[in-house]
Amino acid sequence: MRKAYISTLGCKVNQYESASFETGFEEKGLAITHDVGDADLIVINTCAVTSKASAQSRQEIRKAARLNQRAEIVITGCHAHLLKDDLQTLTGIDANRIVVVANDRKDSLVANLIEKPASVSGFASNQISRSQDVCHLPVKKFGNRTRAYLRVQDGCDSYCSYCIVPYARGHSRSLHKAAVLRQAKTYAEAGHREIVITGIHVGNYGNDLDETTDIATLIETLCRETPSVRYRLSSIEPLEISEKLLTLMQELGNFMPHLHIPLQSGDDEILARMNRRYTSKQFISVLRTCSAMVPDAAIGIDVMVGFPGESQKHYSNTRNLLEQINCTYLHVFPYSKRPGTQAAEMKNQVNGQEKQQRVLELRSLGKQKQSLFCRSHIGTRREVLVEKERTKSGQLKGFTDNYIPVRLDGEDRLMNSIITARLQQFINGAVKAHT
Repeated sequence: MRKAYISTLGCKVNQYESASFETGFEEKGLAITHDVGDADLIVINTCAVTSKASAQSRQEIRKAARLNQRAEIVITGCHAHLLKDDLQTLTGIDANRIVVVANDRKDSLVANLIEKPASVSGFASNQISRSQDVCHLPVKKFGNRTRAYLRVQDGCDSYCSYCIVPYARGHSRSLHKAAVLRQAKTYAEAGHREIVITGIHVGNYGNDLDETTDIATLIETLCRETPSVRYRLSSIEPLEISEKLLTLMQELGNFMPHLHIPLQSGDDEILARMNRRYTSKQFISVLRTCSAMVPDAAIGIDVMVGFPGESQKHYSNTRNLLEQINCTYLHVFPYSKRPGTQAAEMKNQVNGQEKQQRVLELRSLGKQKQSLFCRSHIGTRREVLVEKERTKSGQLKGFTDNYIPVRLDGEDRLMNSIITARLQQFINGAVKAHT
């Protein structure tokens, strides 16, 4: 039996798409192997969101070629889509072994590779998607995970000045609601207890469809049609958090009280240069509404530091805003210069040492925020979805409905089940609990 090896870098959308490749290969009679040296076919799903991600993608390709010198290497994902010529000239790799598959050809990746010989010239593309529909990539089961990702949307029309993703993913396209519901039911039948709704610009869901729908309406349908599954949003822009969405979070027991919101900067001048479409005051107002309507909600914040021209004053405005707001955790990352974006051509690029210092400071603040949020729930009882794997120390682990990481003692029969647990003590980034 032929074997396929799949390596995935980057975002939840990539992870979903790789799960679809796995489903497709298995349906065609291939076995999935986790040993790259044992594979007859290697697929590397790359990322290009930062220069580090692109470097890691190239490193993964070289590693695969070194450890397996006979298999065909299929390279797809954002780095492959944007820089296919670069990939075909990687030092030390026979170009005849490499097949580059553009993002908008991912739906035919399996069929093209299995049913007929693939050719680089006929299968690759460096044009952003002009398709009116998102590639539908069905998944039978999301590995052995308790939590599955469901991609409902692809592409982005925002063109933030620092972001390369729209050039790699094309314009915003939504999966029809019926197809989303079919995938959710497939996950439920496979035993997944939680589904994370994901996409490149999730809050834009439905804007391109003939049917009248939006992300809130989609979630309401999913929650009512598959009540055994709990749903979580991966990320949503601040101005796309509607009152309807928050009301559903209040009322539906299987829509988790958890929001992950990109701020990027707390300074209005930097926000404008980033081509973000809100002010710091608008952001604060949105967060106050979220906290008022869903008091126990976990609120995670994305923050970028070191954007071109970010002075100490700009950075201080961001830090001051973060200190003021009610949030649960921070995802902090340094600005990464991406060729072809507006920001790459901007003057006053911040030096690496300064960026790293700002990252460290805000990550420290993020840990304080997380500690305060978790400690505020000590003594309460919350629903916990127990994962299928234990910690290195042998404890069960999971997350509460509002995304508090939990550790507890118990038998294996509790795995992949939703239990009610009392939160006892915050230790090393997680809360000790008991049933």
